Amino acid sequence: MCEHMNETIPPASADARPALALRAQYVKDLSFENPRAPGSLFSLREAPAMEVSINLGVQRLEEELFELSLHVSVRAIAEKTTIFLSDLVYAGLIETRNIPAEQLESTLYVQGAQLLFPYVRRVISDVTRDGGFPGLQLEPVDFMGLYIQQKNKQQAS
Repeated sequence: MCEHMNETIPPASADARPALALRAQYVKDLSFENPRAPGSLFSLREAPAMEVSINLGVQRLEEELFELSLHVSVRAIAEKTTIFLSDLVYAGLIETRNIPAEQLESTLYVQGAQLLFPYVRRVISDVTRDGGFPGLQLEPVDFMGLYIQQKNKQQAS
């Protein structure tokens, strides 16, 4: 599925302000495993613990066009057993304009991720609901905090 935003970035000559626009978004990869079904749907005595990991990747496609991918893995565990696994790579095409080179990386990893995350949450919620469980609502993510943490790790090593 490809959705296009109606927002337009004015020509560079008309406006020199920095701009960021989501041009398209799509599921790049999606899997859901319910290995103990149908038993897992009826025999749970406790709410499962959720292990969630989020990784981001950016690929330059053109001078001012980037593909940003959010890879989200979710594993639900109850009674020492995996109840379900979900793995999603959700991507968007992000166009930038007049963003200084030293700010480009943080802009993509923080603001770009913030643009895509609501759609990631919806897909994860839908797939867990369609798998027979209550729709999982991922908690909001502090992408700025994650970005700073990653940069600090890189500088330390």
